[in-house]
Amino acid sequence: MEKKFENIRENYTRHDDCPVRNVLDRIGDKWSILVLMVLGEGEVMRFKDLNAAIGDISQKMLTVTLRSLETDGLIARKAYPEIPPRVEYRLTDLGLSLLPHIKNLTAWALTNFDTIEQSRKAFQS
Repeated sequence: MEKKFENIRENYTRHDDCPVRNVLDRIGDKWSILVLMVLGEGEVMRFKDLNAAIGDISQKMLTVTLRSLETDGLIARKAYPEIPPRVEYRLTDLGLSLLPHIKNLTAWALTNFDTIEQSRKAFQS
């Protein structure tokens, strides 16, 4: 392998140690970025409001996604000792620091979606 590619190979081939793979694996699923974007629109949201805003996510999948994002420190969960229970979610400072990058990616996707769709159709033909 050429010398100029050694650093690239070294940075990306250690699967367990690769920060890029690790982080993208966690936020690159079907729902995480959408949840982060929705939370970025409001300061604090309750579970039912998140579920309604996203629409087609199941309660179970929303719960799993929220736990994953909370585990990574991207969102904070606050439960109030009330009956019925009230739980609120908000972005942490870490989550807020990710939001501009997600918005850039979203803008890129919206700008280029038609071209990507055309390419997919041409590839399938």
